Amino acid sequence: MVTAAQPLLPTPASPSAAGTRHPRAAAVRHLGPNWYASVMGTAIVATAGAGLPGGLPGLRTVCAAVWALSAVLLVTLLGARALHWTHHRDQARAHLLDPAVAPFYGCLSMALLAVGGATLLVGQDWIGTHTAVLLDAVLFSAGTVVGLGAALAVPYLMVVRHRIRPDQASPVWLLPLVAPMVSAALGPLLVPHLPAGQPRETLLLGCFAMFGLSLLAIFVMLPVIFARLLTAGPLPLVLTPTLFLVLGPLGQSTTAVGKFADFAPGVVPAPYDQGFATLAVLYGVPVLGFALLWLGLAAALVVRARRRGMGFAMTWWAFTFPVGTCVTGAEGLARHTGLVAFDWLAIALYGLLVAAWCVAAVRTARGLVSGELLATPK
Repeated sequence: MVTAAQPLLPTPASPSAAGTRHPRAAAVRHLGPNWYASVMGTAIVATAGAGLPGGLPGLRTVCAAVWALSAVLLVTLLGARALHWTHHRDQARAHLLDPAVAPFYGCLSMALLAVGGATLLVGQDWIGTHTAVLLDAVLFSAGTVVGLGAALAVPYLMVVRHRIRPDQASPVWLLPLVAPMVSAALGPLLVPHLPAGQPRETLLLGCFAMFGLSLLAIFVMLPVIFARLLTAGPLPLVLTPTLFLVLGPLGQSTTAVGKFADFAPGVVPAPYDQGFATLAVLYGVPVLGFALLWLGLAAALVVRARRRGMGFAMTWWAFTFPVGTCVTGAEGLARHTGLVAFDWLAIALYGLLVAAWCVAAVRTARGLVSGELLATPK
């Protein structure tokens, strides 16, 4: 049976001999792939802030600083996870075989992609456009390969190796499936930097294919998750924040169709280029509307869980990246409809994103200093 604590701190295995000989490696024995959510949540603050209307003085500089922080976090976590795989392979294998933890491998892909996209959007102010394009190309390529691998491997493991009851369905299952959607939303940023002609069209339509791949997989999974809520009741307290993960594919797909419309002219032949502009509005408006409905439902359940004693856990990072995708989706709709209402919606959601990031970041730092977040799970 999967317990509520497993997605955060999986059931420990016996410490490996290698981990015992290396004190630094021992500290990361229980560092799971869910920690990449902190990188995603930080990078989206920079990406979403860069697209806000109004041109608030100093905002872009702040966003660049947040991007730099996300890059440092990514490098640090990649190193820590490398230690984990080197010295604690038993625990790493246990993560893959745990249906509550394996889906978090989608977070690695999204962390790479989120930092890469932020690099091209705001990081170029500090490192130059050429370097930013090269870095984003590397991170986008790596993140896309990892994301497609996770989208295939994790469902395979769930079917073949994991044994899951219907009441164990969780929004966490969306993570490997939404990773290709992040590639679809951020890949178009590289289109103008490719040679004109087939290279640009191939990348854009490849991103459109990943949009469809992810969207259809999510359409299959979402009813299972909602059915679990209706038949088994609210999620365990520690998992309640993961309800916000449903916002991820909704906001990210809205962002993706907006990006297709931005970059299709001159890349995709007519009349398909104008078709993307139509899709951005006809798809984005209703989907973002549903996202707002789900945001209200998830927030109400989080308030309920908080009143019943929900404490801090790494699941609180679910309040960041998914909300950030709704910000970028609203920004895209503002561009393509010209409606001021979407500008104000983006600003309001960004305020929620920044508040959530501040809380999650402070509580995570406090947990690291105290050693509680990396301690042996109870």
